[in-house]
Amino acid sequence: MGARLLDSISGPQDLKGLSVRQLQDLSQEIREEILATTSVTGGHVASSLGAVEIIVAAHSLLDCPKDKLLFDVGHQAYAHKLLTGRRDQFSTLRTYGGISGFPKPSESPYDVHPSGHASDSLSVALGLAKSRDLRGETSKIVTVIGDASISGGMAFEALNHIGQAQCPMVVILNDNEMSISRNVGGLMRHLGMMRTTNHYREARDGLQDAMESAGRIGRGLVSWGRSAKDSMKQFLIPHSMIFEQLGIVCTTPLDGHDLGLLREVMAACLEMNGPVLMHVVTKKGVGYPPAMANPERFHGVGPYDLKTGASNKPAPAALTFTDAFGKALCAEARRDARVVAITAAMKGGTGLSDFSREFPKRFVDVGIAEGHAVGLASGLATGGDKPVVAVYSTFLQRAFDQIVINCALPKLDVVFCIDRAGLVGDDGPTHHGMLDMAYMRMIPNMRVLAPSNEVELALALHTALSLGGPFAIRYPRGEASGWELPEYPEVLQPGCANVLREGEDVALLAFGHFAKNALEVADILAGFGVSARVIDMRWVKPLDMQAIAQAAETKLVVTVEDGVVAGGAGSGVLEALNEMGLRPETLVLGIPDTFVPQGKISQLHHQLNLDAEGIAVSVLQKLGITDPQ
Repeated sequence: MGARLLDSISGPQDLKGLSVRQLQDLSQEIREEILATTSVTGGHVASSLGAVEIIVAAHSLLDCPKDKLLFDVGHQAYAHKLLTGRRDQFSTLRTYGGISGFPKPSESPYDVHPSGHASDSLSVALGLAKSRDLRGETSKIVTVIGDASISGGMAFEALNHIGQAQCPMVVILNDNEMSISRNVGGLMRHLGMMRTTNHYREARDGLQDAMESAGRIGRGLVSWGRSAKDSMKQFLIPHSMIFEQLGIVCTTPLDGHDLGLLREVMAACLEMNGPVLMHVVTKKGVGYPPAMANPERFHGVGPYDLKTGASNKPAPAALTFTDAFGKALCAEARRDARVVAITAAMKGGTGLSDFSREFPKRFVDVGIAEGHAVGLASGLATGGDKPVVAVYSTFLQRAFDQIVINCALPKLDVVFCIDRAGLVGDDGPTHHGMLDMAYMRMIPNMRVLAPSNEVELALALHTALSLGGPFAIRYPRGEASGWELPEYPEVLQPGCANVLREGEDVALLAFGHFAKNALEVADILAGFGVSARVIDMRWVKPLDMQAIAQAAETKLVVTVEDGVVAGGAGSGVLEALNEMGLRPETLVLGIPDTFVPQGKISQLHHQLNLDAEGIAVSVLQKLGITDPQ
């Protein structure tokens, strides 16, 4: 076997002298490297395989990092990492101490911005283009955005401004018909028409003829696009005019796996003196049959068998918290016809697949539009329904204003079921759910529950739907405790904690699934002669004031949470103690004032001293037991 081209690539400059055939061979080697690594580490496989030719074409033409190549969301950027000096570190992808699964400026000068959430790249790209123009520079700005991300509200706002600003830049629309779940919405239908219109083949053939006769098509694009009403493309592909009417020249749909075509059109687009959108049609998972057959599963996947695509991870022994939520919500919907479930392009990830099949009329997927999802929920609640918004913690941050103004201010019956609360592991700082307890507890009229297991989750959901008003229920990623869900859940009394273990020396006030850790901590402390009371606080807001007052009678009050300590649940306990005029010794444990890197959740908890051993050491040191090892 001959040497790989990929092994000779130390940076994008090494692509400049390669032929199209060599670039095609390189693309295949990149796919093989992505598969070899992600089969061990897991990762975003389907999207990265689909974007290989786009990235190879871009880096073969651009002069990065002087020129800027941006990614929206960023999980399609594995080829970019391999071509920008990180080939030797690629096997550490998404591991503790390794390279990130997303673009990360602190990791490489080729990574322009920390990309992890959807729909922001167009705004960042326009800002870069504006900054370049203010300085009189000539660098190129190119951003890659998916057909799901471009449907987000922030992307729409940016497109409107891009058309008005007329700064030279290239937007590559990676149209693969998928986000995590299949895309929904009017823009998706628009793009579908662009793909399937009867004029598509003639237009593309005409484009090919123009390239073959003229070499490059920059002047042709200019003549097509400067006036939308007079545009030749309005005749050829009328459905593309949504972009042209915004003032953005739009190409015909291009085969995203044809490197020669991509390079020729991209070279012409880079010469234009205004914004251009390259509409590139790709296939998620291309080159790997299991990912092509099931792109939703291979959007984000754990380690897998390279030959078959089957998961190498054993089936969970118990329901995950997500599964338990899905089952509990279906049970609530059978009891109450007013229950409606809402997701933002995360039907499977938030556990709503069964709900969508059993109650299709009461299931709504709004696409990548969390702010709209919450606004929609407020309208449903105003109309008399009971909407449940199922969303990852990190993505709910995008809808803060709608939570406050549309839901909390009018005290509407909206339930926020916040999945992936706390640290989530391999996806790193853009995806950790560290902030929801802090910002939810500060919102007037909001009540916040942090169930410690799947039974408590079912009780929390029933309580929220029974009592009404805005509720937030937060729960982590991963397996629950293996308990049966209650057939007839009870309504929890607001602000009422659950004492799991009695003790006299220390009170461990645990929020959420850290109640399990707290019981382990109590066992460790007992070995040092320290008697610990363990309290599953259940409620982040309102807090159990009586339980806190009783805890203050011990030598040390310890709060433990998987959110930021700044303004979090522990801060709430300190506020309660101060309000009651109590001054016990306290210790607030949680995520410090820092962004936490990627890694296995157990590794990250150990790093932060939030595993049972770390918590026990912190408690013993606070008690003056200086050698707890």
